[in-house]
Amino acid sequence: MQHALSNLLREIVSIPVARHAGRVQSVSGGVIRILGLSSRATTGDRLELRRRGGASLFGEVLQIARDQVTMLPERAPAGVGVGDLVLLCGQPDFRPDDSWIGRIVDPHGNPLDGRPLVRGAQPRDIAAPPPPAAERRAMGSRVSTGLSVLNTILPIVRGQRVGLFAGSGVGKSHLLARLASHMDADVVVIALIGERGREVNEFVHKTLGPEGMKRSVIVTATSDQSALTRRRCGLAAMAVAEHFRDSGRNVLFLADSVTRLAEAHREVAVAAGEPPALRGFPPSVTPLIAGLCERAGPGTEGQGDITAIFSVLVAGSDMDEPIADILRGVLDGHIVLDRDIAERGRFPAINVRRSVSRSLPEAASPEENELIAQARRLLGAYERSEIMIRSGLYAEGADPVLDQAVAVWPELDAFFARPETGGIDDSFRRLELILRRSGARPVRQTG
Repeated sequence: MQHALSNLLREIVSIPVARHAGRVQSVSGGVIRILGLSSRATTGDRLELRRRGGASLFGEVLQIARDQVTMLPERAPAGVGVGDLVLLCGQPDFRPDDSWIGRIVDPHGNPLDGRPLVRGAQPRDIAAPPPPAAERRAMGSRVSTGLSVLNTILPIVRGQRVGLFAGSGVGKSHLLARLASHMDADVVVIALIGERGREVNEFVHKTLGPEGMKRSVIVTATSDQSALTRRRCGLAAMAVAEHFRDSGRNVLFLADSVTRLAEAHREVAVAAGEPPALRGFPPSVTPLIAGLCERAGPGTEGQGDITAIFSVLVAGSDMDEPIADILRGVLDGHIVLDRDIAERGRFPAINVRRSVSRSLPEAASPEENELIAQARRLLGAYERSEIMIRSGLYAEGADPVLDQAVAVWPELDAFFARPETGGIDDSFRRLELILRRSGARPVRQTG
């Protein structure tokens, strides 16, 4: 009861007694210019435009000149007229709370599941800087992921930041949902950026399910919402993750997808007059993405960690497109989903040969690293000769390594899709058994 009364008191105190007001001067190119607020407004402030005979239109301060403010509205400015009243609402008040676990919220901290939402005691800056580099701890130990391939050949450690690169329709959402449900973490924060409304509901109730929601917070902005709201989604979700990290908990942060975040930022940047540079993306997209990624990772002493997986939509498996290229440079590894693998029915459709975990070799023992190297050698030998094998030109006995690769391939391919409930050690034991059956050199058991 005392906690509820404290929250109610905070809400009452936060209600503004008075607001500064301005008037619409002009509407042009999707932006609205306002007189009377230039001495009071700051960039990023929220504005409420009261249309005559219509509902209020909200937006954000994009630019400030000596005599006018430029507003980027969250909806099309239909029905806006010169002289309409505009109220200055100030910086958005975003207050994550522990009670948000199991809830779905929008980037402004409003509930989307039809139930009241308690706001926390302390506001958080959604564009907060990352922890000081010199004070951050090193990445931690391996975490169990619920998938054999990510427990062994592509390990993820606590505080690691990984990119998930995939085209549309190859199982990206299902892989993220499995990690949200099975990966070792105290809290899972999921940013659904620019998803279709139907897909959000399907992800929550079918793909993730009640068990996954028990420890998750979902922050979402659907594709029909403004570029401002979609861009804010990823930043707000990271602020939620930082709330739990600062309380000492280990957080799994999943973002789907950084590509849509970058596209939303491009819309905002174009409205602000920033010229395109990177295949249509503005130069400011690089610090935006790098800053978001740097906020994840190990915390400082006394804090928890944010282990992050950022998904990227790559058209035609183009790993050199700008957003994918930026992410590869700032992350600690990447997982590539392959359409050819998905089309032959193996899920998750991870292309192990093209995927890399930069937590290796430190994340594994010498014996485990030898197992991983051995599996990669056989996988590489098979894939280099796959066309020859499938066309019937392969002759057993000509290449001992290829003979081993052909013998082990069906089991190794099945291993890449295998769910794992027994943990990391069980995954390595199964991998070693597979390699032994291929006739590969035995590897010493770990201690």
